Amino acid sequence: METQNYKNHTRYFPFHHFIVTPLSLLFFLWTILRVEFSSKGEIITSFYFLTGALLLVLLPLLARIYALKLQNRLILNEMSLRYFHLAGEPFYAKEKKLKLGQIIALRFASDEELLPLLEKAINLSLSPKEIKKSIKNWKGDYRRV
Repeated sequence: METQNYKNHTRYFPFHHFIVTPLSLLFFLWTILRVEFSSKGEIITSFYFLTGALLLVLLPLLARIYALKLQNRLILNEMSLRYFHLAGEPFYAKEKKLKLGQIIALRFASDEELLPLLEKAINLSLSPKEIKKSIKNWKGDYRRV
């Protein structure tokens, strides 16, 4: 597996990103184009298929949202434990000064870089992108969803 860094850390799950989601969107658009208003029966049938197509579009999005929300909670727990392990004090005070995106970006920093970079992120209000670009020794995450 290739070593992660800023340029290659974005992850795609091919089945989700390139098959299920695009096909469900195509089916939804196709269903919209086939909506018919010629008779009461056609309207009911069209509504039935439109509802099903909408559900098919929403299901992969909902699954992705659930996965990302859970992943974010795990990242907060991981960062809290790492911070306590490195600094010897709870993460709560620092966590309140950071946005979730900043915390997620900081997780890629090595243990040696984490504390100084965390302070820099708070003091300079660094964006997640700036934080990631500041990391010299990238700590890869190969288990992300």
